[in-house]
Amino acid sequence: MNRGYFADMKEFKDHGGKIAAADKTLIPAVSAMKFPALAVTFSNGESLTLPVTPNSNEVNTEDLAVPKVSLVCLSFRASSQEMISSWSKPFLESFGNREDLQLFEVSFIDKWLLGFPPIKKLLLRVLQKPNNSEKNVLKRQAVYAFGDHYHFRKQIKVLNLLTGYIILLDKSGRIRWQGFGTATPEEVSQLLSCTSLLLEDK
Repeated sequence: MNRGYFADMKEFKDHGGKIAAADKTLIPAVSAMKFPALAVTFSNGESLTLPVTPNSNEVNTEDLAVPKVSLVCLSFRASSQEMISSWSKPFLESFGNREDLQLFEVSFIDKWLLGFPPIKKLLLRVLQKPNNSEKNVLKRQAVYAFGDHYHFRKQIKVLNLLTGYIILLDKSGRIRWQGFGTATPEEVSQLLSCTSLLLEDK
């Protein structure tokens, strides 16, 4: 967990961000770990705690219902943004008309930046809002996690900060599927198939 940038870069050159193959099937609910609570901020300054579950305070709002499935894409460095899109784009194309899903793209902002009081407000002001298609019910929600995320990374076993991490959550906030790096066609198919199975789960 204390590896430096050069160790990450060396590993990244070896595997291009594909630290492991995506899960082929769903992780059984009985053995699935809960996604750790993560405070995030929208570009408009509003805050939210992931995951969104029936026990979340956020579900009492008018705009946020309890999703059957949430796709959470984690990006710790700008280098992984294109990797994230390789998963989220086909996910949106396949499930864009569903109201019972959530798609979050989380960008992590290092804690050292917060040593300058105005920096958080300035960053949120200049960050681009997601280019959501009007025809989609499901929206890509870009959010930002500020501060020290060491313990969060430790819990979900994030080692290389240069790659992207794709996590599929069920309605209880459990991690049921994971992918890494840039999606292959086969892995996209696995993601969509596993999402469909969770949507059918009563």
